[in-house]
Amino acid sequence: FFCHFYFFFGHFSDVFEDYPDFFFTISHEPFDSQYHCGALLGSGGFGSVFSGQRLCDGLQVAIKQISRDRVQQWPGEVGPVPMEIALLQRLVEVGGHASVVRMLDWFEVEGRGFLLVLERPPHGQDLFDFITERGALPERLALRFFRQIVEGLRFLHAHGVVHRDIKDENIVVDTRTLDVKIIDFGSGAPLKETPYSEFEGTRVYSPPEWIVSQSYEAVPLTVWSLGVLLFDMVCGDIPFERDQDIVGAAPVFTRRVSKECQSLIRWCLSYRPEERPTLEEILSHPWMEGDAPSKALGIENRFPRLEDWV
Repeated sequence: FFCHFYFFFGHFSDVFEDYPDFFFTISHEPFDSQYHCGALLGSGGFGSVFSGQRLCDGLQVAIKQISRDRVQQWPGEVGPVPMEIALLQRLVEVGGHASVVRMLDWFEVEGRGFLLVLERPPHGQDLFDFITERGALPERLALRFFRQIVEGLRFLHAHGVVHRDIKDENIVVDTRTLDVKIIDFGSGAPLKETPYSEFEGTRVYSPPEWIVSQSYEAVPLTVWSLGVLLFDMVCGDIPFERDQDIVGAAPVFTRRVSKECQSLIRWCLSYRPEERPTLEEILSHPWMEGDAPSKALGIENRFPRLEDWV
């Protein structure tokens, strides 16, 4: 009922050199004929997010509006396009992942900039509010969330995308199923092996090397932010607020946390980037395998209700 145009980015200079087969899909039916835009859900440096509904079937969606002045101008025949659209479209084309938000459609609308239509879990709550309401999480629940997040990040990196703003506000929890999704790719970038010299993420989640030298690499940055996030989940708040504390890289545990969990957090928060684990090493850490016996027996969903975990 609508057609798509495909724009290939094989000739783009460095930004898309790793995406020779990258393309965009653009819906030709007008946005207002396909979606209803509802109340404001939140806003930030990269745009505003509204509740929405797909008119053909009533599906609840999130609609992110990005102003044109937030968009970088890329060289070539295609006009300026938000990096967030480029990254999310890339992930759609490779099949997506259960722990990563899926972009359903996108539009360029005169006077409104770019509108991204994103999936929206029916019982969704961001992890920041989840922790604020309930306090520090039991380790087995933190483990359930953390494993999904790490697996989602492995998928991103495997397909050439780095998120660069992993934090509790950018994780949505389905409070019914306890499944999570990584959201908000407004700070994202194509993955590269060389260092980055720009950072638009959240400073209290940034690593020492950014504070000290304004430079970082993708995997060590991601792993540091995972250490901050895991500490946040099991202690109820982040470990560092000031630059000097980040550079000190010495988290002080404010709650009773198992030695295995502390070990993983401290490893992720190693001062030297080269001493931090890879995502694969995180997944094979003893704490991450803590529920391996129940998983092997096929009963990892033995506690489907939130109240059974807390």
